[in-house]
Amino acid sequence: MAPTSPVRVRFAPSPTGHLHVGNVRTALFNWLFARQNGGVMVLRIEDTDVERSEARFEAMLMDDLKWLGLDWDEGPDKGGAYGPYRQSDRLEIYREHAERLLNEGKAYLCFCTEEELQKERDSASAEKGQAIYSGKCRRLDPQEAKSRRTNGETCAIRLKIPERPIRFHDIVRGDVEFSNEVVSDPVIVRSSGMPVYNYVVVIDDALMKITHVIRGDDHLSNTPKQVALYEALGWPVPEFAHLSTILGADRERLSKRHGATSIANFREMGVLPEALMNYLALLGWAPTGGTREIFTPTELIKEFSLKRVTPSPAVFDMEKLYWLNRHYIKESPPERVEKLALQYYSRAIAEDITKDLAGDVSSRDKTSASDYPWPPAVRDWFASVTRLLSPYVDRLEQLPERAMPILDYDAKAAIESPDNAEALAWPQTDAVLARFTVKILEDEQAREGKLTPDQFNKIVSEVKAETGVKGKELFHPIRIVIMGSHSGPAFDKLVPILEEGSHLSLPKHVLNVRERVEAFGKARAQS
Repeated sequence: MAPTSPVRVRFAPSPTGHLHVGNVRTALFNWLFARQNGGVMVLRIEDTDVERSEARFEAMLMDDLKWLGLDWDEGPDKGGAYGPYRQSDRLEIYREHAERLLNEGKAYLCFCTEEELQKERDSASAEKGQAIYSGKCRRLDPQEAKSRRTNGETCAIRLKIPERPIRFHDIVRGDVEFSNEVVSDPVIVRSSGMPVYNYVVVIDDALMKITHVIRGDDHLSNTPKQVALYEALGWPVPEFAHLSTILGADRERLSKRHGATSIANFREMGVLPEALMNYLALLGWAPTGGTREIFTPTELIKEFSLKRVTPSPAVFDMEKLYWLNRHYIKESPPERVEKLALQYYSRAIAEDITKDLAGDVSSRDKTSASDYPWPPAVRDWFASVTRLLSPYVDRLEQLPERAMPILDYDAKAAIESPDNAEALAWPQTDAVLARFTVKILEDEQAREGKLTPDQFNKIVSEVKAETGVKGKELFHPIRIVIMGSHSGPAFDKLVPILEEGSHLSLPKHVLNVRERVEAFGKARAQS
């Protein structure tokens, strides 16, 4: 059943580094919930960690969210009725409400030093108890405390936790209860004057009219403190939904040691945004029926339900993501994939491009390998390479490696490769290669670098007829000569690319079929 009041949700990242998949899944679930319910998505920047927050990270996280296909209705770049949307611009709002809590007797000044607090923690640890604040400053006379602060004594502000259990409903986990003893009186404003997360998030969510707080379950233990704040301020408590932890394949919390974890990583790898969105949606959520796995953003909005989010940890499966990415690469318009692929070819042959650019004073220092100005004919040729190879890759960064036998043929490596040893040792291989070599070297089209697929097939058919060899014993040795491997793309698509590439001004010279046959023959004679 859809909520009866207007839905308002928020995604509130800290601009202290790259967005990782856990954060982005939270953003996605908020976005899906808002869009499904015709609600409002708010982007709020939690930048009170002054030392680590940077404007560049804020710009990057916004760019990553937009790349993924997520948008928002209110935020620092869009404005809105409940701004400002950066916490650093809201400090006066936090001070105002902290003073209100003090004046109403719902919070108190705490003069305990860090040394005193550490002694309490050490004592509790020695007695195998919980390291919670004793509450000794709670017993201070408010007027005396106020006077001490006025006289310049350093103090923090703590919230008075009620002497009863704190309860709230979680859409994912059901009814949750915390004993007041385990919560203790939390600091809401540090002695430095800087408000703490658990305080400012409540002020922001309440004043921004957030109806549903959808976030990771690492915040579950923070929730009772926040509920107590809502109640102390007399504000309605929002609905909570705590999303499960994301684990690596070893069932440990996902971290950098598991490989790519940030959106920037996946973008660099050539994972398409629709594949990543689709995969992240399946982490901890199951559609009705539970068997379907491929969803467009529109379908996700229609299908999504917080009631089908599981509290069990979700395991991040790279192979599943790559499987989805293969699907989306194949389904994507070829022109889009071809354009995206160019940056990966640039990186792969960066050294050659750099040398090429170094000879041109006008382009030196202003053009790098990553934005190499491909001539139209070269760009079209690489588009053909991408069309040939994209069905064989999990992510676009693999294209250059797949293309290396085209871009940088190595006959010696082909001969020495253990993968080719069996085919090169077959009894019929010498005869096949001998006849194939003679025919290619004698062919007029091949000599001019204009060999057509039809003529190539005619030559192979003649080799088959003259040697009596067929099947893999015919094709594998020929393929090793042409591509350095006994497996690969079909010859009728490969041959035109090799022939055309050999005539282009590429950073690497592409050998045509005849040149490859000659190079292979020389390398084999020397081996």
